[in-house]
Amino acid sequence: MIDHIEDITAETLIGKVEALKKEGYRLVTMTATDLDAETVDLLYSFDKDLALMHLRLSAKKNAPAKSISGVYFAAFLVENEIREQFGLTFEGLVLDFGGALLLEDSVRPTPLCRYTVVEAKPEAPVAGA
Repeated sequence: MIDHIEDITAETLIGKVEALKKEGYRLVTMTATDLDAETVDLLYSFDKDLALMHLRLSAKKNAPAKSISGVYFAAFLVENEIREQFGLTFEGLVLDFGGALLLEDSVRPTPLCRYTVVEAKPEAPVAGA
């Protein structure tokens, strides 16, 4: 059951996570949901006295999200997993496995990402046009 969920921004993430830790919350986990070709929804779950608190952040795939591993060290594991499964990188990750925590070479990159962002290459000019 979701007791409380709060939408946050990238700018307020670290301050909010630090406040929750100061209040005695423990990090339970993070989850990611592929929303579209540009966006991943991150859900941060915390617990205090058997009451859950969730923070939801919509992150752009083409920009690194802020890591909370500087506040909750154990977050480095799930942030590395999200990197491998969804292709989202994290800025300030205290222990970065560089995409080699879980996946074998035979597994395609970002297996849980339904959409892939690919840089479009400009078309070559047509001669005589």
